[in-house]
Amino acid sequence: MMYWFERFGTMGFSLLRFSLLKEVARKRLSTSASIDCPSLACGASSRMPLVYGQKHMRGGSRIAQFCSRKSLGYAKRQVNLTAGLLVGLLVTTGCRQPPSILDSPSSEGADCVTSYAPAKDYFPDKVQLEYAPGFSVDYFNHYKVVTVTQPWKAAAETFEYVLVQCGTPAPTELSDAQIIEVPIRTVATLSTTYLPHLELLDQTDALVGVDQFNFIYAPNVRQKIDRGELIEFNSGRTLDMEKLLVAAPDLVMAYGTGDPDVDSYSRIMQAGLPVALVGEYVETSPLGRAEWLMFTALFFNQEARAQQIFTDIATEYSALVELTDTLTERPGVFTGFSYEGTWYMSGGKSYAAALLEDAGADYLWADNDSTVTIPLDFDSVFDQAVAADVWINVSQDWFSYGDAIATDPRYGKFNALKQNNVFNNNARMNDFGGNDYWESGAVSPHLILADLVKIFHPQLLPDHDLVYYQKLEP
Repeated sequence: MMYWFERFGTMGFSLLRFSLLKEVARKRLSTSASIDCPSLACGASSRMPLVYGQKHMRGGSRIAQFCSRKSLGYAKRQVNLTAGLLVGLLVTTGCRQPPSILDSPSSEGADCVTSYAPAKDYFPDKVQLEYAPGFSVDYFNHYKVVTVTQPWKAAAETFEYVLVQCGTPAPTELSDAQIIEVPIRTVATLSTTYLPHLELLDQTDALVGVDQFNFIYAPNVRQKIDRGELIEFNSGRTLDMEKLLVAAPDLVMAYGTGDPDVDSYSRIMQAGLPVALVGEYVETSPLGRAEWLMFTALFFNQEARAQQIFTDIATEYSALVELTDTLTERPGVFTGFSYEGTWYMSGGKSYAAALLEDAGADYLWADNDSTVTIPLDFDSVFDQAVAADVWINVSQDWFSYGDAIATDPRYGKFNALKQNNVFNNNARMNDFGGNDYWESGAVSPHLILADLVKIFHPQLLPDHDLVYYQKLEP
């Protein structure tokens, strides 16, 4: 089942940024200047030097992006839109003390180049992608071109991002692509699956907001929520663009479905914020999905750290696959449950099916060619799975045999339930239903695989304690 959402926001510095934007659009500055920041509704005035070609000032990064547009009129329209939204938000929220963005991860300009050398390689650490076909990266001396080739299932378009080292000029030949200055200092996420990336890369301090608080499991992020350091961007299922614009993150990490009625990334881009589409959920390989950690690392210039972390994950995963590779006895396994008359079974070429195969299971729908869930009726599943040995990934609300029977008494006829061999991936859930299986599990396939090997072949991992899975109580 799909899992979605995380988000970003922080007010103080963003008000300053948009004030600067308005000044740029008005004065039409093009080379180097000092911008006088008038007093803001909730802050004092300041004076900041900006060098547009070099973009030394991190606070002026949004200005540089707007000023690099071919049409200054575009910048004016965006500034006017932003100004209107900011006024509206200030009217409704007042001059409250916002989560501090002044205490962000690094000081202004700390990671910026101060003396640009065209022949120097500013990215000595480069990722080596092996499992994820959904994105690629091409390195140049002072910028890298990241291409997302699979933003969603069966996508007919690709998305290109030019990541330019702070303090160096943007390549003029790629002016039509989205230009993003790196390393970014602040980020907003619209899916919980990106949060473990920030944790592993030690970049949770860069997080300024998420889409909804409730579904977040990550302890470090929940602590930021409790301290009032994050902004929640979604009201119900609606993205609050006003809050997002005030937060003004260096990057919004979002997902796409190909449905314009659902996707928000185009509206965010039109508002002038940098957006990166993350297509990790499209990957059917567990290691391919985890390798999107590298994608996030590219925006922080954290390739070396990400490469080492992923190499360790891949090594552990591969070692587990070797344990089960030659097994001749494999338990019969099926997944899912019936929801409003339809049983959504994992396709035979799906992410879940790949994990089952690697864990040494005989998945009863392995011959199916679908990479997503397949809708079935109860009777067809019953006919094929009634005698199966193990049943996994059932309703998140099931914690016991009684929970299953209360939903539908027919479940009691399945051999797996009779033999107390039903395991659910809800061992790590918060009080609001946020499930860490869909959060940190996306970047920890080695731990999920270890759980499954323990379930199917406990003799192979006698000392392993289940992490994401638990057996339904009798």
